[in-house]
Amino acid sequence: MSLEALFQEAAALSKTLSEKPDNETLLKLYSLYKQGSEGDTQESGPSNPFDFVAKFKHEAWAKLQGMSKEDAMQQYIDLVKQLKG
Repeated sequence: MSLEALFQEAAALSKTLSEKPDNETLLKLYSLYKQGSEGDTQESGPSNPFDFVAKFKHEAWAKLQGMSKEDAMQQYIDLVKQLKG
């Protein structure tokens, strides 16, 4: 199975976790997913400075700047497997 297929499978599995991960883990899942699917962020941040959720999500993604899509995909897959236990 290709890395892309495993990544898509992990994305589907992440929606079926038995319990919701903590906010830090959710941000990590989000940022790895975005990096793996889109690569480096091209945005400077959310347009609404008071949208703190969007701000934290963007900051988490921006921290992965320069990570290859393949590395992000593999880390995402590994994290979902760990959460599935």
